Amino acid sequence: MSEQISVEVCYALPERQELSKVKLAPDASVQQALEASGLLAKFPEISLEQGKFGVYGKLVRLDTTLREGDRVEIYRPLIADPKEVRRKRAEEGKAMKKGGGEL
Repeated sequence: MSEQISVEVCYALPERQELSKVKLAPDASVQQALEASGLLAKFPEISLEQGKFGVYGKLVRLDTTLREGDRVEIYRPLIADPKEVRRKRAEEGKAMKKGGGEL
């Protein structure tokens, strides 16, 4: 029998973070890691069909093959578009908190 790889699957909510370590076959996919983690059952709002997933901050498809030590990340939808929020602040004449304002 071939060796298994170890990967982490993480999901962050505003109030808490979940991290699940799983052992998989060397040719395992992102989808297999998600299913093995148990997070899909624990958080029914996660959708394989509509969700976005990544490995170390880079978006990947569900059929992406994982490597030893990878961290699969489950992304939540944005509440507000950051570009739109900045545009509205600029229209209102508000200074940005970081690096903005008068001296």
